[in-house]
Amino acid sequence: MATDNRIHFWRRNAKVPGSLQPVYGAQHPPLDPRRHRQFKDTPKASTVNTKSKKASSFHEFARSTNDAWDIDDEEDDGTFGLQQTSSSPVQSRSTPQTPSLKLSKALEDKDTQPRPLDTQEPISTKPDAVQLDVESGTANGRVVKSCSDAQLNVNAARSTLQKQQSLPLRPLIPLVARISDQNSSGAPPMTVREKTRLDKFKQLLASPNTDLEELRKHSWSGIPREVRPVTWRLLSGYLPANKERRDLVLQRKREEYFGFIEQYYHSRTDDNHRDTYRQIHIDIPRTNPLVPLFQQPLVQEVFERILFIWAIRHPASGYVQGINDLVTPFFVVFLSEFVEEDVENFEMASLPLDTQRNIEADSFWCMSKLLDGIQDNYTFAQPGIQIKVKALEELVSRIDEDVHVHFQKCEVEYLQFAFRWMNNLLMRELPLRCTIRLWDTYQAESEGFSHFHLYVCAAFLIKWRKEILSMGDFQSLLMLLQNLPTIHWGNEEVGLLLAEAYRLKYMFADAPSHYKR
Repeated sequence: MATDNRIHFWRRNAKVPGSLQPVYGAQHPPLDPRRHRQFKDTPKASTVNTKSKKASSFHEFARSTNDAWDIDDEEDDGTFGLQQTSSSPVQSRSTPQTPSLKLSKALEDKDTQPRPLDTQEPISTKPDAVQLDVESGTANGRVVKSCSDAQLNVNAARSTLQKQQSLPLRPLIPLVARISDQNSSGAPPMTVREKTRLDKFKQLLASPNTDLEELRKHSWSGIPREVRPVTWRLLSGYLPANKERRDLVLQRKREEYFGFIEQYYHSRTDDNHRDTYRQIHIDIPRTNPLVPLFQQPLVQEVFERILFIWAIRHPASGYVQGINDLVTPFFVVFLSEFVEEDVENFEMASLPLDTQRNIEADSFWCMSKLLDGIQDNYTFAQPGIQIKVKALEELVSRIDEDVHVHFQKCEVEYLQFAFRWMNNLLMRELPLRCTIRLWDTYQAESEGFSHFHLYVCAAFLIKWRKEILSMGDFQSLLMLLQNLPTIHWGNEEVGLLLAEAYRLKYMFADAPSHYKR
């Protein structure tokens, strides 16, 4: 009896202190709420009668109190299940509904619930095998707690399920599959409106002298994938508007780039360039680590050459962490010109050598054109980013004072989360397919990367005002801002973000007296 009292003494309804909580973000989507309540929806044994009246003894109090480690309340108990079983004494007891029976019922409920189409299990399991393991540990509503193989199987099954519940689920939709397509899921047939837009782009590009202002006007709301590579080359200033000169310019610029390679790339091992090359070599594998394309040695070598040549040709800034991310949209867009299937799994070595060289050279020159407009972001002390973050703070204080005051109460500095937004142009916050759509508009704006990006960041921040205001402390607020759940974003969400950013620009860009207090 004394042993039973000790077992039941610390029964509580609260969650286990220090239990793991999932972190959401562009790389880790939110848990599905139906599956997150998988165990919580399991009915408990009724304790209303014992709790409705005042306990007259310690034994009644102990019997009427729930255990904090009960399976209905635990979230990550399975992580420690094997350790606890090995150290617990051998004992058996009857329960109204044993944890193993509850687990079995949860598995049955799980099979009958509809699964979301956009998620998949992070840990692969076989339901039949788990069910057999669970049944082997139960008999006539009794659970035998011992170090037997049956109990180890039960705990292993419970551990697997709890890990599935607590860890973020990786989405079924690829991070960059169909990244050259404007749709985030599926590839529906082209509508009449889309076909009309594509024909208009082809007409503009086929003219002897492309009207760049008209091309920007049509590109603002997105560029069709079929004409995106040549449109980006034109809007970035890499190609001339005159159609007859384009082939000659491409040939000359590509030869010039590989002349730089022959002239400078061998110096990467010299004392004055060794540190730069070493940092580039470290950062390249971190560039989109979940995408197989960017983990290919051939692709990483291409990135190393592009970044090293740019760094030594721009000694005022040199290479700065974050520039490596800015190569990927250009590389993917120019690669999509030759790839029909999903780009993320494409084998770069299967392309002809001349095609590989052309993609590399074009990526270098277009990235260089982009960085020419925001180079003060990467010079010493990065003054451009400091100015833009301060401007973002003042802008938010004008358009949403509640969010601004909430940051002050929680002692959150804008630099702590917005520095990355400016340094990487929101590439760490959005899936790559969304970045490509965003850059369609940036290319169409006269100062898209240097000026319009500020208003996109403001609109992006206010987009999450409800979630921001619900966070009451520094840690949770910063975790939210650094892991915003945008994994399922697509064309529609980016379009709404850009529309709000344009509204803010229209209100504040030409009205400095409204911009400041």
